[in-house]
Amino acid sequence: MDEEPPLMEKDHDSIMQDRTVPGNYTMITQVYLVGLTSHRRTQLALFVIILVAYLISMASNLLIILLVQMDFRLHTPMYFFLSNLSLLEMCFTSTVVPQMLAHLLAGDGKLSFGRCAFQMYMACSLGCTEGLLLGAMAYDRYMAICCPLVYAVAMSRARCLMLAAISWVGAFLLSGLITAFIMQLPFCGPNEINHFNCEFVMVIRLGCTDTSFTEAIILGVGVFILIVPLATILISYGLIMATVVRMSSGESRSKAFSTCASHLIVVTMFYGCLIGLYMRPRSGTDPSHDKHVSIFYVVITPLLNPIIYTLRNKDVHAAVAKVFRIELINTRPEWS
Repeated sequence: MDEEPPLMEKDHDSIMQDRTVPGNYTMITQVYLVGLTSHRRTQLALFVIILVAYLISMASNLLIILLVQMDFRLHTPMYFFLSNLSLLEMCFTSTVVPQMLAHLLAGDGKLSFGRCAFQMYMACSLGCTEGLLLGAMAYDRYMAICCPLVYAVAMSRARCLMLAAISWVGAFLLSGLITAFIMQLPFCGPNEINHFNCEFVMVIRLGCTDTSFTEAIILGVGVFILIVPLATILISYGLIMATVVRMSSGESRSKAFSTCASHLIVVTMFYGCLIGLYMRPRSGTDPSHDKHVSIFYVVITPLLNPIIYTLRNKDVHAAVAKVFRIELINTRPEWS
């Protein structure tokens, strides 16, 4: 018994050595996603629940985009970024959830490696875009509360378009860099991923060579694309808090807090999920932990974000009422 661990370690090393010898492995062409559960009744129940959540999420985010476009009172930087965030949520959930639903319905998690790589790239790109957009939204709130006299000039339409373009294009380029470093690895099995989507940390584990350099590159890019917006958010809200405390009017303080509260809740959920997924020790943790956190981020967060931003938002309530009245007028019979 005392000599068994060294023997096992030796066998593992010899296996890894065989897998990393050039020409001594076969590249995988398919991956198998373990998914949320293997119990058939639970799969069908989850299919119904996730499908309903997905449809409500898509409808509510689409409604926000339409309202911002249709009501001129919502043609402000805050709602411009909110519509971008809603579009992003629709794209992100559509990248992951339809495939998850198909696997739950069929009970089969097989996926081509090419589709897996594309899903990994899209999910990483859209996740990075969300972080950058949240940083731009925090900067917008800082300018509105701390610099109201120059707000209209500082957050002009051109400036908002530039910030949104940087968020989208920058995230997709940096995620392309991450994906390129991952895809240069040899993947020779095993081809099983203990997840419901091709999350890049899980895909790296399929590599049959030393991945330390790739992981270091990903860590550097990830720190840059996450820390920069987080620092922007923290600095912006630090300055906002200092300005709000100095306000003499209680009504002004209440209004300032109400315009920031929704964004802070969304930021907390976003970075809370990231911390739960990536900033924790990997050893000694339940393998299903990542799936539980991811299901909240992929399914629940896109469902909650429209509710959080619109629940106490009088401008959005007024826009809904206006559009509803217009619809009533437009659909009224001509003879009435």
